[in-house]
Amino acid sequence: MAKILIADDDPTILSLLNKILIAKGYDVKLAEHGGVAEKMLQSEQFDLLISDIKMEPVDGMQLLKKTRKMRPQVGVIMLTAYATVSTAVEAMKEGAFDYIPKPFKIDELLATVKRALDYQRSLAEQIGDQAHLETKKYFGNIVAESEGMVNVCEMIKRVAPTKTTVMVTGESGTGKELVAEALHSYSARAEGPFIPVNCGALPETLIESELFGHVKGAFTGANANKVGLFEAAKGGTLFLDEINSIPHQVQSKLLRAIQNKKIRKVGGTEEFEVDVRIVAASNQNLEALVKEGSFREDLFYRLSVISIEIPPLSQRPDDVLALAQHFIAQEMEGGEFPVMDNAVLAILQNYIWPGNVRELQNVIQHSLTFMKDNKITKETLPSKLIVSYEENPSAQNAALTGEFERGKSLKAFLRAKEKEYLKNVINTMGGDKVKAAQELDISLATLYRKLPEEKKD
Repeated sequence: MAKILIADDDPTILSLLNKILIAKGYDVKLAEHGGVAEKMLQSEQFDLLISDIKMEPVDGMQLLKKTRKMRPQVGVIMLTAYATVSTAVEAMKEGAFDYIPKPFKIDELLATVKRALDYQRSLAEQIGDQAHLETKKYFGNIVAESEGMVNVCEMIKRVAPTKTTVMVTGESGTGKELVAEALHSYSARAEGPFIPVNCGALPETLIESELFGHVKGAFTGANANKVGLFEAAKGGTLFLDEINSIPHQVQSKLLRAIQNKKIRKVGGTEEFEVDVRIVAASNQNLEALVKEGSFREDLFYRLSVISIEIPPLSQRPDDVLALAQHFIAQEMEGGEFPVMDNAVLAILQNYIWPGNVRELQNVIQHSLTFMKDNKITKETLPSKLIVSYEENPSAQNAALTGEFERGKSLKAFLRAKEKEYLKNVINTMGGDKVKAAQELDISLATLYRKLPEEKKD
């Protein structure tokens, strides 16, 4: 049940509004002037304020301004018997939802109350949704606008606090190490070391020594004891990327280390315990490697207690522009944020990204290097993206209008284009907002809500 506060120094109006709104099921409180209403707003929560303008000692405009500061979530409808355009404009600029002249029609009043409550409810939901989306958008350094990446982030939240071994899969360049870092950062081991190792980059002859260490004299060139990565990651997380590259003869020792939490250095005779969580990753299908005999089945199942699969960027186009913003922000380091023209937007959104997120990051770095006048244009992009775009007429037809600015989600972009259109109509009407509202077939109140920056005029 919506809770409404009515402020008016006319007892007849107070009584009438009270009866009308209570009959419609609203919870109504009455204030005989603005000062009383101000005190009630300080101590109670309301969904809507209906206020007369001409009151003493605190008039309706003063009450409106104070309400916007104290309770910005409360919708406000202004009433007055002295209706003028200038008064209406001032009320809208100060944040009133709508303006109703006296005498009013009951049906129109009730319709306005309903619209105001619906609007405030929708606004509250959008704010809540946006907070939820922002939490998902940057989970660690992970940008997650798409459903696929949101699901990945949800998995991280569930799995990170556990001690379970995790297998992260996905194509090269999708961000498997970022997922591993997030698993570490949101775990009880966050204060411990996070050590990533690219198993594919280690020579086969040295990989066992790198993982488990060796003792002096274990082999030619072993002139001193060496601490292995398992030992170095004590109390933290060891991320084994491209684990499919580990030679078969080392896989058995890795399995034993994971099962028993003990290792033996190369050339050593003693086993000692290691406290480390394993997160592994592969850009190949390990199940297929198991079937062909190049990867141990028991190790595969030990590593894959929990699996997190990162979809390729081609399957999550919603992430492309958000990632582009993210990489631009990283490169600019707080400097003036550049804009992207229409063609660049269309090219980025319609490219297939075979190199995934890593390729997009490289494209952004390339564009920032060659941009002029702080603007990213088609000419600043690598030639292969332009060729791909020009060979795709449907992508060219889908080009967006406008510019790409910092922090713009799709909703923000659409809001910006709406404002641009509204301003064009106002300019066409010689700056007359009343005529512009009539031309747009919206109320003056709606026009001011859609152009909140006009409050600064």
